[in-house]
Amino acid sequence: MIEVLLFIIFLISIYHFYLHYGKTGRLINLIPGPRTIPILGNSLLFNVPLDKLWQVICKLQNQYYPIVRVWIFHMPWIIICHPDDIKALVGSMKHNEKGVVYNLSHCWIRTGLLTSGGNKWRTRRNLLTPTFHHNILKNFVDSFVEEANKMIMVLKNSRRPVVKKLWPFVSEYTLNSICETSMGISINNSTDSKNYRDAIEQMNDILMYRGTRPWLYKEWINALFPIGKKQKKLLNTLHGFTEKIIAERKHYHELTGGRYLKPESEYDTEINDTKRRRMAFLDLLIAANHENKLTDLDIREEVNTFTAAGYETTTNGICFALMLLAKHKNIQDRVRLEVNTMIEENGNKFTISSLQKLSYLDNVIKEVLRLYPSVLLISRVTTEDVKLQSYTIPSGTNIFININATHKDPNFWPNPEVFDPDRFLPKECQSRHPYSYLPFSAGPRNCIGQRYANLQLKVVIALLVQNFYLEPVDLSENIEIMMKISISPTRPLYEMILVTNSWKEKREPAEIR
Repeated sequence: MIEVLLFIIFLISIYHFYLHYGKTGRLINLIPGPRTIPILGNSLLFNVPLDKLWQVICKLQNQYYPIVRVWIFHMPWIIICHPDDIKALVGSMKHNEKGVVYNLSHCWIRTGLLTSGGNKWRTRRNLLTPTFHHNILKNFVDSFVEEANKMIMVLKNSRRPVVKKLWPFVSEYTLNSICETSMGISINNSTDSKNYRDAIEQMNDILMYRGTRPWLYKEWINALFPIGKKQKKLLNTLHGFTEKIIAERKHYHELTGGRYLKPESEYDTEINDTKRRRMAFLDLLIAANHENKLTDLDIREEVNTFTAAGYETTTNGICFALMLLAKHKNIQDRVRLEVNTMIEENGNKFTISSLQKLSYLDNVIKEVLRLYPSVLLISRVTTEDVKLQSYTIPSGTNIFININATHKDPNFWPNPEVFDPDRFLPKECQSRHPYSYLPFSAGPRNCIGQRYANLQLKVVIALLVQNFYLEPVDLSENIEIMMKISISPTRPLYEMILVTNSWKEKREPAEIR
């Protein structure tokens, strides 16, 4: 037994020496970072509760600005935040492969657009880009307006203060908007919707937990632990829900002879069928399926990708926007004035064209996403050696882009913690580094759904600000954030929403908690 143990230690030592003193290891260890310990590297630094993990990363980024190296057992991770380094990494087609941590989501979304690489990613990107065309997005605006109006009616129908946690309140409606536009269904207040929403949130927590524990990267190992059993149960819920909707939608199109898979201009206008009223993302995928461009499994992975990528990110964007507008009354008033003017000029209608007139609100949203980017870190794996400002990163290395640190770098953003939408006036943007602001990533693999997300944020925020005055309960200085799949506050956000003077009958203030 002693001989076997000594032999194992010998093999581990050889492997450790190879990792750290081979060509790759020598280049990696030139980069500044915390001291490592044999075998474990810096992994003990990240063995903290989930709500403390982001603080550890921020401390390392500040200490070793603008680039830091850490070893997670045998894996070197490089974290960068300088725009020049970011440009070198994502500004071309050379380094478009996603980092190893994205592989953890394969159990849920497989290799959809978000996680695929190579030829599959290029083919899928070309296929799906038309689904976010202007003519498609304009039909989604109606869904956003309907869900925002439901939020408003809940508040207006309350004759006493409505006390809710802000995130769950908003998330219910954002998820329904996504299901309406991605799957063509409404899941309002159903048991399935609650189970589906809970499963998404819990699944994101599991993926985040596994991200800093490499021994859980292999699915067969993860399955041996309680977290693996929980993951399996959640996946049954997520896949079961999506597969049911896909099957029902395909059956509907079979019954109608596929006539509603055609462009809207080709619809038979004499047929009164509410199901054909809007073409959902799923309908476009089914149309591609009919053309043998996508399989049933391809459809499921793209619908799951769309939901996973859009649900928490848009919810958080709305919540942080409400928080900041509640605190900054002068900015809130400017938004309200702009929205009221737009509505008067457009006959009380929200269209994609009228939303484009809300230039100040657009700047507000940009500033919200600067201070609170939906995704704090994104990752790429280098496919060849890449030369950054001061260091060469060898091929096959996982590099993380710290978007939050980039957005708050005082070298590019004076007074970075101040909420100032005027940073995004045209004259202010002209001289700014193009890679100093990337809330939707950058380069060829930027977020395909950024126009969709921006429209949803605009509609919800505009309608809430038009109908209510926002008062702060929590000040943003007291808000700490944590790193999950998307940004999240460590505790609930609170706003006071007061009724506007346009209401004819007096009611108690509606409070959202």
